[in-house]
Amino acid sequence: MSNNEKRRFKATIDGKDYVLVGKGTVDHMQAVTDLLNEQLKQLHEAMPTSTEEQRAILIAFNAISKQFEVEENAHNKEVR
Repeated sequence: MSNNEKRRFKATIDGKDYVLVGKGTVDHMQAVTDLLNEQLKQLHEAMPTSTEEQRAILIAFNAISKQFEVEENAHNKEVR
């Protein structure tokens, strides 16, 4: 299987089963799943009355914020 081919990956996220499709390796997909579950657990402990939707939105917001930081840092290195 080449690196550009998509793979199916079965994941359990927040107690629910999903089939994800992507180009990542099984190790990569498992690491992302593990980190996501850990972040969901931390949010649930910090905000026990929050809904699944609220926790999902906060994690998505944090992920996009981190992506912006990485892109800004890459851009700043290119400019130097």
